[in-house]
Amino acid sequence: MRRYSRITGTGSFLPPRRVTNAELAEELAGRGVETSDQWIVERTGIRARHFAAPEVTSSDLGAEAARRALEAAGRAPADIDLIIVATSTPDMVFPSAACILQHKLGISGCPAFDVQAVCSGFVYALTVADAMIQNGTASRALVIGAEVFSRILDFNDRTTCVLFGDGAGAVVLEASEVPGILATDLHADGRHVGILCVPGTVSGGNVLGDPLLKMDGQAVFKLAVGVLEDAARATLAKADLTDADIDWLIPHQANIRIMQSTAKKLKLPLEKLVVTVDQHGNTSAASIPLALDDAVRSGRIKQGDTLMLEGVGGGFTWGAVLMNF
Repeated sequence: MRRYSRITGTGSFLPPRRVTNAELAEELAGRGVETSDQWIVERTGIRARHFAAPEVTSSDLGAEAARRALEAAGRAPADIDLIIVATSTPDMVFPSAACILQHKLGISGCPAFDVQAVCSGFVYALTVADAMIQNGTASRALVIGAEVFSRILDFNDRTTCVLFGDGAGAVVLEASEVPGILATDLHADGRHVGILCVPGTVSGGNVLGDPLLKMDGQAVFKLAVGVLEDAARATLAKADLTDADIDWLIPHQANIRIMQSTAKKLKLPLEKLVVTVDQHGNTSAASIPLALDDAVRSGRIKQGDTLMLEGVGGGFTWGAVLMNF
């Protein structure tokens, strides 16, 4: 009998500090940077984001999201035999945020590692966990997206600092005789490294290069809309399904225009598009599981629904996961 994987619980966590566009505009004005609520909303759909306190790390946020996912699944930390954390803002150079999070959950022994694919990270991590469950390496996995992007923002650049926020989302993925994840599709193209990157590193105790986020917004937009449609169609083809079979589209929550354009290309009504970007901005690898958990807990997503999850991010990376919930 073939072995599948299926999500049995979701969870998410946002830091308590919520910063509205008006509040952020006021803070930026003190730096001589001009922006406004109207300017941000019109271009991105974002109305607020959450920023973590200075002492709070990605693993802190991820651990809380994981606890909530475990509770929803009716599982204890000791039941988990695989932890994958998707993050571009780990607690330290090493060990991985996954190992630190594993300790915070009070468990040990199971494999734990990070995946770095920026905003596509959760899709990448979910695909890896699915493969490991299918081949019998694991039976119950925690797959987490966790970010503190506020640490790598240039608050003198209004084209980027208004876009991002901090947060975490998690799922429990378990072995199942019934298909959950139906198909996945992953890609990367390193030719586009420069359009979205943090071009800095640590050497000899010093930062080399620039440790703050840089983005060519127009280039990212043009690439994103095309590759997201391609990944979605490739995933549907692998599962022998069509656009009409999708109950909910849950894209990376980066920009409402990209999200709506993708839905239209897939001939999906906007009512089938899960949108949370207005409330937490772009949380990179955390955005898809945050949106998924929000839609599950609000009752929109129900058992048996077919979901299309897709992300695109620096690298340039992109991918999609088609699943029955």
